[in-house]
Amino acid sequence: MKTSPAKFILLIFGVLSVSNGCKPKHHPQSQELIIFHAGSLSVPFKQIADSFETKYPEIKVYLEAAGSRACARKITDLNKPCDIMASADYAVIDELLIPNYAKWNLKFAGNEMCIVYTPNSKRQQEMNASNWYRILLDPEVRYGRADPESDPCGYRTVLVSKLAEKFYQSPGLSALLMQKDQNHIRPKEVDLLALLETQTIDYIFLYRSVAEQHQLNYLVLPDSINLKTAKLTDFYKQVSIQLHGPNPNESTTYYGEPMVYGITQLENAPNPEASQKFLEFFFADSVGLKIMEQNGQPSCVPAGSNTYNYLPGHLKKFASEK
Repeated sequence: MKTSPAKFILLIFGVLSVSNGCKPKHHPQSQELIIFHAGSLSVPFKQIADSFETKYPEIKVYLEAAGSRACARKITDLNKPCDIMASADYAVIDELLIPNYAKWNLKFAGNEMCIVYTPNSKRQQEMNASNWYRILLDPEVRYGRADPESDPCGYRTVLVSKLAEKFYQSPGLSALLMQKDQNHIRPKEVDLLALLETQTIDYIFLYRSVAEQHQLNYLVLPDSINLKTAKLTDFYKQVSIQLHGPNPNESTTYYGEPMVYGITQLENAPNPEASQKFLEFFFADSVGLKIMEQNGQPSCVPAGSNTYNYLPGHLKKFASEK
């Protein structure tokens, strides 16, 4: 039996109406959350993101790791979309993002510098906290470090070498260490792990948390050198390094100080609602801080903030005014 054109159109309209009526009601729209973070946060942030997505299945978290300064440059120079940035050094956020790209900065965890090696590393059996720098200067030994312009671990390595020069009373030590093995400098500290595993190098300067997360052998450095202890802040501040500033032809100075990580939400965050949920999950539910602790990065919450007045109300209890 033939169907008239008018009846055919009505039939199609009816099918479409039924089809539309079959869509699930009140289904939450999928959201995306973009987080730039330091390479040393890769392991804990993956665990935190997995837990967050379990609680909020409608939100997909995209993690992008790089050196903290490189993360900031993606925002300021490349205009890449980003909701949240977590830096291995809170000062990177202060220097490169505030006030034009972010208004506040919340400190959340600490760390310390160590020297990582493998069972195959040359002279590893004789290395200790008193002679490590002599072994690294051995022409037969190769070591790697991160790029100071890209990664806080890189400029902290330079600061450690300068502190070692003072601590061991060895003039010129820092220059000797930093001039050696420059072909083994990489954009971020975790990039060095492949060189270590393939025995291309024998040692790397690395955060203790990363060494523990990857179950690597490491040498603990004296507290006067490792940038860990708040009580030694005055000693740490005796050394500094100059790096490129936020604008061309500008420089900025980073002084030695205890390692403190920082996190912020960008002013033009593509998904501010999901960002708020993540930050509340990270701090208020203590899930994030607990996972950080489990991965070798002790919480420093609450910590002083010079952007306290700009913090969202629900986050102020996790900081204090300086």
